[in-house]
Amino acid sequence: MPQTSSSSQAPQPAAAPSPADVPSSAESLPQQGTSPAPAQPEAVLTAAQKALRSSKPARPPEEADRKNKKLKDVEISFPIVYGTISFWLGKKASEYNSHKWTVYVRSATNEDLSAIVNRVVFQLHPSFTNPTRVVEQPPFELSESGWGEFEIAITLYFHSDVCEKRLDLFHQLKLYPEEDTGPQSTKKPVVVETYNEIVFPEPTEAFFQRVQNHPAATVPRLPPGIMMPPPGPMEFVPREKKRGDTKDHPLSQWFLNFSEADELLKLAAARQQVQAHIAKLRRQLSMMDGMPQQSKAVSVQGQPFGHG
Repeated sequence: MPQTSSSSQAPQPAAAPSPADVPSSAESLPQQGTSPAPAQPEAVLTAAQKALRSSKPARPPEEADRKNKKLKDVEISFPIVYGTISFWLGKKASEYNSHKWTVYVRSATNEDLSAIVNRVVFQLHPSFTNPTRVVEQPPFELSESGWGEFEIAITLYFHSDVCEKRLDLFHQLKLYPEEDTGPQSTKKPVVVETYNEIVFPEPTEAFFQRVQNHPAATVPRLPPGIMMPPPGPMEFVPREKKRGDTKDHPLSQWFLNFSEADELLKLAAARQQVQAHIAKLRRQLSMMDGMPQQSKAVSVQGQPFGHG
């Protein structure tokens, strides 16, 4: 059994005030023939009355509609990377605790993902204590120790104005290096990462405005006829509180580099291999079609087939 460390549970929302706590219109008006009741001091006001006093006016309907309006023929994409980095414990390794590892979701450019991601849920092997781990702020990761390899389910939940659906990812934890990469080392970890792009079609205007200058987002130009108000001034937030990127992450030296250009090169190379294979098969077929009828009983490899 792997050794684990428990994590704190997400806080539960406070219960809403019951209807009995809210004063009705009959209670708030003095009856005829009686003197009005003296005003209640602030200390004895109920929670519902305080909420009514401090409530703000609702947004105008047209502003709310604009925030929820979908932008047709527009797509916003975020390149992400998810994976694991595992270290062998060397002399400190035991039968049931041989490796320390970290599973994570990060931006492919190590920028802050909290602009779109609300929380990430990691589903570990059932043998772990509290196998469902919820991470609600960046960096979206967790570290554990153990001895076995297994599949980790990673679920991304987005902000309400980004996407209502969740995104399910799956990653195979790998602790041991391949044979051609040498023996285990306490200094060189085993790194396995997967590159992907999250595409959000028809984003809301609020989402578009919030991420149009985000360094990790791929935001296209708006189609003709769509007018957007300029983004408002950014609220000043201290750097240490605002930044949620992974550029200075302790494991950043082991992160793999991914780029759109690299992916295009890989796709082009794969396409060339497929085309070369198709051309080879066509040549073999044309040679078989040009053979005499008797020689067609022999395969391309020269092995006879047909009647036994």
